[in-house]
Amino acid sequence: MDYGTGNITLTTMDTLLNISATEVTSDQQQECKLGYIPGVASQATVDRLKHFAIEYAVIHGYISAIVCTFGIMANIANIIVLTRKNMISSTNTILMWLAVADLFTMMSYLPFAFCFYIFREPNLDRFLTRSFARIAFLLFHASFSMVCHTVAIWLTIALAIFRYIYICMPTKGAMYCSLRRAKQTILVVYVLTVILCVPNYISNRYYTQTAVVNSSRLDNSTNQTNVLVIETVYLPGSMEGSDMAVAIFTLNSWIQAILFKLIPCAMLTTLTILLIHAMHKAYRKRMRLKSQGRKAESEKHGEHNRTTGMLLAVVVLFTLTELPQGILTLMNIFKQHQCFRQHVYDSLGDLVDTMALLNNSINFVLYCSMSKQFRDTFMGIFCNCFTKNPQGFLKMTPVTAATAANGHGGGRESKRLSPV
Repeated sequence: MDYGTGNITLTTMDTLLNISATEVTSDQQQECKLGYIPGVASQATVDRLKHFAIEYAVIHGYISAIVCTFGIMANIANIIVLTRKNMISSTNTILMWLAVADLFTMMSYLPFAFCFYIFREPNLDRFLTRSFARIAFLLFHASFSMVCHTVAIWLTIALAIFRYIYICMPTKGAMYCSLRRAKQTILVVYVLTVILCVPNYISNRYYTQTAVVNSSRLDNSTNQTNVLVIETVYLPGSMEGSDMAVAIFTLNSWIQAILFKLIPCAMLTTLTILLIHAMHKAYRKRMRLKSQGRKAESEKHGEHNRTTGMLLAVVVLFTLTELPQGILTLMNIFKQHQCFRQHVYDSLGDLVDTMALLNNSINFVLYCSMSKQFRDTFMGIFCNCFTKNPQGFLKMTPVTAATAANGHGGGRESKRLSPV
């Protein structure tokens, strides 16, 4: 959608993480009027994508609200469990701060879904609003979501690196991947991400625009009529009008394309392959130990493999979510595909948003299904009512022959009630 402020095209997903979207020159506008991208997307493909985007936008807000609600509760549970004393380790510390980043992402996206999808203002295009509070929140959400999402990406990369080092160097892995180093890594990721996003904070702006809006009203005869109303609306955009603005915009675009998309996607893909290879080697070593009758060592390696498998699942899911965005970003920065954002990238925005939200909420399910320690700790915290007896209740306790002989029960009794 073109809202008329410097021809800035806006959509969800990456554009919400970067409101300073790709600017389109007059020559590129003429090229985009073709309605398709020669050699990349045919007219039929572009039409289907646009139709899909319109149809999916209707339900996107409701799907996002459900996923975010579950994700907020799941990540709160992750944080509570991973901060218990028996769960503290370098790996779990990274997972805990990853859950914090995912939690903040969803806490920001939930009101966004309500404001601009479920309770979208009538007679206005998406992201246009009559409310200053809404446009202020949109600008905050765009920057805050970018920070949280980028932190989650780099923490996932750090998690994969830590685990790969631990597998490849089992004797020195505990030293290289200590709790202290994990905390330092987390701090560096958070601080650098906030600093690298400064150009985006500066670039994001809002503008006012006078719009002629169709407004349905009831006249004295209770007949519905359409009335043209001139209103002032707010819309998001990017800083413009000076050489400094162009420089900041260019810097912001390259930082996001390279440091937030392309390099992370390449690293995640590489680390996924390396972890799979390392797991295969560890499995063969475990089988060799088992065949030699060294059961204790074999079981120890089996526990390490299960932990690595769980972390690999986290990394793979994140890679599957980020890789399509990386490919789209790579295609979008090619000069011959200047209209790629308008015809393809924007149409897939809501769908990619949903994939990212699902990834942010699914880790709890992975931890519960693949880690006995996490599962037992979770049950111990949240399910005490099933494992402990409330005060004043009685439970059945077996009576042995010895206790019966000592006068604590009749010889014919098998069980008796005793207070706990």
